Parts: sequence; structure tokens; C-alpha cells
Amino acid sequence: MATEEEEEEYGGDVPDLDEELDADEGDEDDDAGEDLEEMKKKLAEMEEEAAKLREMSAKVERDMAGAGGAAAAAAEGADGAAGAGAPAPPTQEEREAADARSVYIGNVDYATTPEELQVHFAECGTVDRVTIQTDRQGNSKGFAYLQFVEPEAVESATLLNESELRARKLKVSESFA
Repeated sequence: MATEEEEEEYGGDVPDLDEELDADEGDEDDDAGEDLEEMKKKLAEMEEEAAKLREMSAKVERDMAGAGGAAAAAAEGADGAAGAGAPAPPTQEEREAADARSVYIGNVDYATTPEELQVHFAECGTVDRVTIQTDRQGNSKGFAYLQFVEPEAVESATLLNESELRARKLKVSESFA
């Protein structure tokens, strides 16, 4: 309770702060309790949603596994060969033929793009594929393989040994992968 001196000094009734603090604490406890209940409801909703998503994901995986097995069985012909769904791995002869149309290119600048290599070797023949070797992070290792459509282009490409691309002398040789 406020004393008479305090009342005179402040010009009237001085509220009892202890009573107000006790009243405010009750309000805060009620607010905190309501907030906690609201958070619990939201958490329960989120857990239900997560359970539904896990169930849907499991169903999709089961459906895909079932469809994949059925598709693979349907794709096989009477002789057991793979169908048109997945390309068959290249035979040894096909790999050797691709190697005969390929060149190794060393000392490639790390910023060189496949398009730049294709343009640089375009005069040799039609470029079928450019593969710049990269590490796990996708950074160039500084060498590449270039595959031509025609085997004769390899000889022309090897003549570009020591040619410059991005101010670096390329090392070009037949690919013996």
C-alpha cells in the first residue's frame, strides 16, 4: 500500500505495484498456456501430415517397384533380350569402334567448354561427342576425350597436337581407352 506521503508527492492514489505484478503474471501464464496448447496442436497436425507423406511415399515406391518389374518382364522378348526401354550396353566391337574414332586431349584449360573443343576440332571432321573429365565436384581435371563420326577424323585431329586453345598448347593423341 502507498503511504500518504507518496500519494501527496504523486498527486493522488498510487497504485499498489505488487497487486499489478501479480495480476500481470496471471495473464502471462494464461497467454503462455494458450501459446503452448496452440503449438502442441500445430505439432500434432505436422506429425499427421508427415505420416501421410511417408505413407504416400511408400505407396509410390511399391507401385514403382511393381511397375518396374512388370515393365522389365514385358520388355524382354521371347529370346530374353532387353526391349526398347533401356539401351543395351555396347559390345566389345562397338567400344573398339568408338575408340578408333576418338582422341585424347590433354592440357585443357579448366574453364574450357565442350563447345569450344568442338569448334576447335570441327575442321577435322564431324564431332559426335565431347567428354571433359571432371572430379566429384564437377571441376575439370584438365583433359578430355573427343569422338568423331568418321574414323578418318582422328588422323586430322592428331595433327592439331601442340595447337593452342585458351593460351594453352593441347596434347592430342589417339585414344586407347
